[in-house]
Amino acid sequence: MIYLDYQATTPLAPEVVATMQPWIGDKFANPHSPYTAGREAAAAISVARERVEVATGLDGGHVAFTGSATEAINWAIRGTLEDNPRRKIVTIATEHAAVLDTANWWGRHHDVTILPVDSNGMVDLDTVAEAVDDQTALVAAMLVNNEIGVIQPIAAIARIAHEHGALMVCDAVQGLGRVAIPEGPDMVAMSAHKIHGPKAIGALWMKHGKEPRPLIHGGGQEEGLRSGTLSPALCVGFGTAARLATERFAQDAQHVADLWSAAINHLDDGWIINGSEEDRYKGNLNIRREGLDSARLLADLRGIAISLGSACASGSGRPSHVLRALGLGDAEARASIRIGYGRYTERDELLESVSQINQAARAQGV
Repeated sequence: MIYLDYQATTPLAPEVVATMQPWIGDKFANPHSPYTAGREAAAAISVARERVEVATGLDGGHVAFTGSATEAINWAIRGTLEDNPRRKIVTIATEHAAVLDTANWWGRHHDVTILPVDSNGMVDLDTVAEAVDDQTALVAAMLVNNEIGVIQPIAAIARIAHEHGALMVCDAVQGLGRVAIPEGPDMVAMSAHKIHGPKAIGALWMKHGKEPRPLIHGGGQEEGLRSGTLSPALCVGFGTAARLATERFAQDAQHVADLWSAAINHLDDGWIINGSEEDRYKGNLNIRREGLDSARLLADLRGIAISLGSACASGSGRPSHVLRALGLGDAEARASIRIGYGRYTERDELLESVSQINQAARAQGV
């Protein structure tokens, strides 16, 4: 199989597998225990935490580990809004379901403003400025979109939020290790398995003094803010993946840029790129072709792992809410595919895949 679905998940880095292995076997101690083995596990988690903090490139804050980025986002939103005299949240129509569903949960009884995007997938800053007011508690915006790869102006959005005394949370799940995270957000959600780390662990970076209220109550093991016994194996894996992302940042970015150029130059005429080509992470190539049955195309390309959009919504039968937000109709959304590549993608295998995609589309007569 040729794997081209890097937005859904990334292959585990060999270095990550190696560093996790001892913590899956002999080093099984509870990291919150006071004896030597427990303290050793706690020390390993401390190193991992520091590596994730370094990978963000942000100052003035700290990281708490979570069970996923979805948990981190829920924590940031619900923990900020709970008991807050301000009752309004502002977000964007192309956000991940973790943001939109949590915002809609809040909107059952309180004020939620969901901002539109233009045909390139970009939010207008004047629209943000009009929406954020003195009743706004939180503004939520994604750095790199998981379906179309566009990069929102996070620093500017954060400035608008702060001008009105609101906090700002950034979903940087697709951004960490891929693009620079701008200064400005008060909270940043991240996930290990998007940067060649293990699944089932995420993190929330928080500015000092801006921490949300706890979402999970119990022993208060994590920073006194998030309860539950941490997995040393998962934390160490995340830490190693974060270290590699920091060390390989420029190399990975150049590799992705080269793959982007090769792929788009190999596509047949008639393919249209969804989302901005300029303000974009170029490891995400979301394209459409008029009249294409994308589900049939995927079925015809069983040796290639590509997707129709977010893995979280696959199988729902609903057109992508992100593509609909760009102004595309149902037929156009269902004629779209997402190709995702990165560190371990070889140029030749990508070009072979694009050739097969072109051939399969031509076989449909489109």
